[in-house]
Amino acid sequence: MERGWAVAGAGTRRGARAAVSTAVIATALVVGGTGASASGLTAQTTVQTTAAPALAPPVLVPAVTAAGSDLPTTAGLQRALAQLTQDKALGTLNFAVTDGGTGKLLLGSGEGTPATPASTTKLATSVAALSLLPGDTRIATRVVAGATPADITLVGGGDPTLSGLPLAQIRIAGAPVDAESAPASLTELAQQTAAALKASGVTAVNLGYDGSLFTGPAAHKYNDGTNIGPMSALMVDEGRNDPTQDIEAPVRVADPAAQAAGRFADLLGAQGVKVNGKPAEATAAPGAAQLAQVQSPTLSRLVERLLTNSDNTLAEAVARQVAIAAHQPVSYDGAAAAVTQQLTKLGIPMAGVQLNDGSGLNVKNVIPPLVLSDLLALAASPEHPQLRPVLTGLPIGSFSGTLLSRFTAAQGSAGGAGIVRAKTGSLSGVNTLAGTVVDADGRLLVFALMTKTPANADTARAAMDRIVTALAACGCK
Repeated sequence: MERGWAVAGAGTRRGARAAVSTAVIATALVVGGTGASASGLTAQTTVQTTAAPALAPPVLVPAVTAAGSDLPTTAGLQRALAQLTQDKALGTLNFAVTDGGTGKLLLGSGEGTPATPASTTKLATSVAALSLLPGDTRIATRVVAGATPADITLVGGGDPTLSGLPLAQIRIAGAPVDAESAPASLTELAQQTAAALKASGVTAVNLGYDGSLFTGPAAHKYNDGTNIGPMSALMVDEGRNDPTQDIEAPVRVADPAAQAAGRFADLLGAQGVKVNGKPAEATAAPGAAQLAQVQSPTLSRLVERLLTNSDNTLAEAVARQVAIAAHQPVSYDGAAAAVTQQLTKLGIPMAGVQLNDGSGLNVKNVIPPLVLSDLLALAASPEHPQLRPVLTGLPIGSFSGTLLSRFTAAQGSAGGAGIVRAKTGSLSGVNTLAGTVVDADGRLLVFALMTKTPANADTARAAMDRIVTALAACGCK
């Protein structure tokens, strides 16, 4: 049975948020380009730095930049996609294809029907975070003084990327880090702390650790101890049991705060400061004197990382920063409520949207394809330059992140290699893909594909990739 095609009425927009300039999107294809907003932030867990550098000039400019230029037609898109969208491996497919220059819905099927987004949920988390918090926000991990000179407390601010590894050993999805992506160093924090203590004549301490910023259950409802482990405001190397294990689903520790404190105690010892006994859970006194502090990469870099590599732990941590700024409980539920609240304020149509986490692991999340399209349109719009890292963080077909091994000749989708930028999503029986592509006429198209199928996941993904590749090859007039 053929799918029911849908197309918006002539000139239809998804509101001002969808008035996307293709030239602006082209600028966003320069990886790393980002802006910063000037909104405020509760200072307990984050600090702000100076504004990020201006965007670099665009290196990829689509041939078509005028909103009035000829659009792909519904008939042309149907001819190009009809057979591909009927692939049995897709099962139930809901999708939307919109014009990047006008926001007009060009073609869809079930485009307004809520569907399981899986990790495309991270688009919602990222847009909410960067619209509410300055892009140059950094998350601080601190050491503060206790009741006596010999008492100190390690205080987590919600940065799961804090690392106890030497810089040369740190890898993110197999790649070494640079100055902008390097995580905060637990070793540096120990060095700062030891220097401050020794300056006061202290060489032995009682170490407490405080991860109380996060509330509610530590474990995700769909926690498997690998794709995500227990969340804490105090973590080191994302709670991996083996910090050097740079793989997609490493084994996670049961108590990440205790792990971080234990590692910090060892590093203090290496600096000549003895820790008496074992570190103990504690709550830092309000206004306690700060002895040392290290900071995460900027929020813009964190968003790029969580999108490129589909980092569940980092996505949940960023969602909690949204909760803090929105004065919501700093929990899974509070973060989901804060993201929903912020997207509503931005004008995203949230009817039918249900969020229960920030990563997309919760199978009860639902988002219609058109909402995913709206999020991407908003990220590319000239009115929201602070959202540009949402686009620069999207994986590139056959080149980076979760699309590294996709859009290949063997899968019949090599035409999308290096052209398609999209966020992937995968749960049992669910595969999603939402992103942007420039078609054969140089026009920027935004797409969102959401499937529910019993077929093999790789087979379903390949079928989705062929749809997007056809969009890239088609002028579709």
